[in-house]
Amino acid sequence: MAWIRDKRRNKDEASAIERPLTVEGPPNGNNGNGNGNGNGADTIVAVETESETEAEDSTESWLLALKRELHQQVISAMNMSALGTMQEGELRLEVRRQAEALCHRRADLLSLEEREKLVNEVLDETFGLGPLEPLMRDLEISDILINGPKQVFVERKGRLQKTSVAFHDERHVLQIVQRIVAKTGRRVDETSPMVDARLPDGSRLNAIIKPLALEGPLVSIRRFGAKPLQMDDLIANHSITPEMLEFLSACVEARISILISGGTGSGKTTLLNGLSKFIPKEERVATIEDAAELQLQQPHVVRMETRPANVEGEGAVTTRDLVRNALRMRPDRIIVGECRGPEALDMLQAMNTGHEGSLTTIHANTPRDALGRLEMMVGMAGFDLPIWVIRKQVASAINLVIQSSRLIGGVRKITRISEITGMEGDVMSMHDIFEFKQTGLSEDRVAQGYFSATGIRPACLVKLEASGVPLPAELFERRILK
Repeated sequence: MAWIRDKRRNKDEASAIERPLTVEGPPNGNNGNGNGNGNGADTIVAVETESETEAEDSTESWLLALKRELHQQVISAMNMSALGTMQEGELRLEVRRQAEALCHRRADLLSLEEREKLVNEVLDETFGLGPLEPLMRDLEISDILINGPKQVFVERKGRLQKTSVAFHDERHVLQIVQRIVAKTGRRVDETSPMVDARLPDGSRLNAIIKPLALEGPLVSIRRFGAKPLQMDDLIANHSITPEMLEFLSACVEARISILISGGTGSGKTTLLNGLSKFIPKEERVATIEDAAELQLQQPHVVRMETRPANVEGEGAVTTRDLVRNALRMRPDRIIVGECRGPEALDMLQAMNTGHEGSLTTIHANTPRDALGRLEMMVGMAGFDLPIWVIRKQVASAINLVIQSSRLIGGVRKITRISEITGMEGDVMSMHDIFEFKQTGLSEDRVAQGYFSATGIRPACLVKLEASGVPLPAELFERRILK
């Protein structure tokens, strides 16, 4: 069904709150007056359409335009001189009162439910993230992906879904992004069209705008729950087994340096947060990130975040700068949110000079690929080091590589736990201790498989025992883990 309505205008009322909204009722695609005959009769006619989808789209467009005009009239009706003296709670009540008064004038077209929805959206537009607020309140959503003003996708339980959420235009998307980044001291404009920022709830935002984004702003928001996932949650989700967790917890406590490898969205940060639970509480931990998202579970954590250059191209503080500075802050461990450049060399040197037990993440598909990427990043530090020197540094600094993967269907698994045992000539020696083997897909196209112990006893068992966290040898017997 599509609603057709002629234009109603009232030019006599002067105040903004008394001025009626001029947005027409949902169109049916006939002509400007909506009844298809141009006679301007003051009637509302129900017309059957050929496509219910088209009717729904036209209704959504009408509500979007109505919300936009409602927001503009609410702002124009506000007493701007009094805003500075009002608390946020009072301000919200005032905006709601103004919006409800304006909505009441459209009682012939809006149901109570539609009016309440419009009022809430105007509040979101004024104080929050506009159309994104309902998505941010949905705890099942892990990613929000905006491809221009009319295409918004979300990821729920590992699967992408298109939503009905839409922005007015490209400028509207840009306003929301700028509202977020302004609070973090960063900027996004034509001279700096890419930005990483952090939302108040810890979620991470990445945005890229024109001229680099050809069809409108592209925004990606990685959601992080108010309460980080615990390792027990990963076991319940079948991402890891109790035997694997027992080994990893002992390694963290015994100051085994760990590299977590995986692709985008594979759960590297979640795993890093979970493993931090096993760091002894008396230790001082320093974290370094591009966009702060770690939620460590320790009482003594010092957090640092990089800073981009200003408009003049000065003032940038890199991850490498912060790693070097952290060495002067008496940390027991250093955690780098992600190694992606020359800071890898400083991280390895820290691990080799009294900061054992440090952790970091890296983007790679396998443990062996992770070591190859690490070698490449050390080479970016500007020192002409022979490859065997770099590999020896890596082999002596890092003891364990954990591979986290996002499999078909969106499930996340710890697919390998591998140990670096040293050098054999110019090659780093490595073996798998635990692994996940995929056997196929379920009817819903979700990856299925099983975890197993390879039967290889880790070389680090001696260090675990010396640190007071011995593990039984039968934990590593070759078998399928239930």
